[in-house]
Amino acid sequence: MELDKLLALGQTALELGLVNALTVLALFLSYSMLNVCDLSTDGCFTLGAVVGAVVALAGHPWLSLPAAMLAGMLSGLVTATLQMRMGVQSLLAGIVVNTALYSVNMAIAGNKATLSMNKTVTVFSMAKDALNGTFLAGQYKLLVLAAAAALMVVFLCLFLRTKMGLAIRATGSNADMVRSSSIDPAFTTTVGLCVSNAFTALSGCLMAQQQKNFDINMGSGMVTVALASLLIGGVIVSRRKPILRRALGAVLGAVLFRVVYALALRLQMPAFMLKAISSVIVVLAISGPYFRKQLPLMLRRRRAGREGGGPDA
Repeated sequence: MELDKLLALGQTALELGLVNALTVLALFLSYSMLNVCDLSTDGCFTLGAVVGAVVALAGHPWLSLPAAMLAGMLSGLVTATLQMRMGVQSLLAGIVVNTALYSVNMAIAGNKATLSMNKTVTVFSMAKDALNGTFLAGQYKLLVLAAAAALMVVFLCLFLRTKMGLAIRATGSNADMVRSSSIDPAFTTTVGLCVSNAFTALSGCLMAQQQKNFDINMGSGMVTVALASLLIGGVIVSRRKPILRRALGAVLGAVLFRVVYALALRLQMPAFMLKAISSVIVVLAISGPYFRKQLPLMLRRRRAGREGGGPDA
């Protein structure tokens, strides 16, 4: 592979990884901190994309970012209400919201499955114009995405150190203890899901504006991708490490996952096999630590069996 093609492949993988890193950070908050498996991620990602696209098409590219985050917060509020106030199990609540969001997203898009933004001003085109004539002109997408990921990491680390953030972490560890401390676990769960879904929607908004296109199915499988990236980051950075290092590990996991995707495409693997690759990566990331612990025990048993002369000794 030529060097220029290799660098272009690496940059594309890095850009996609940074976009997905926001969704991975969302799962880091909801799954790792709050201990809630939110399956509305796919629909919420698409929700942020369509809201960002519609607002940008209306001529407000900067406003599209907070608008998408607000839409994501509303999605998280609905999911949390079903789960905490109406007795719906967390997995089922996520599935119900994810299913309903398909209709909501189609309605926002004007009953259109795709929206083109080729001639629309976006945050990326504005960054390109601002950097025109500088040595960073060709890296405008990477700079915007890196800035967004860095801001979200800083916000998440500061948020989890606040009183509310500590209550969210405590709720994920032991909800009964939090309840005995006169803190409402339903409220902390609601806040956590609203913040995490805001991250997911922002990720979808940036993805749509980066690709200059919205597609109703662009969020399909995003929860698997984000979960795989989160687990990869968890393997790289232990759970005992500080929040900042764990958040950076999640971002690194998102980038590494996209690098694997890019290499698979470069090796001319059929596109329909990418879903299977995602599933395999999830399985390896989950089972890897288990087998890493079991391998010394297996080797010790085998060694003891040989020294004892086997079962027939």
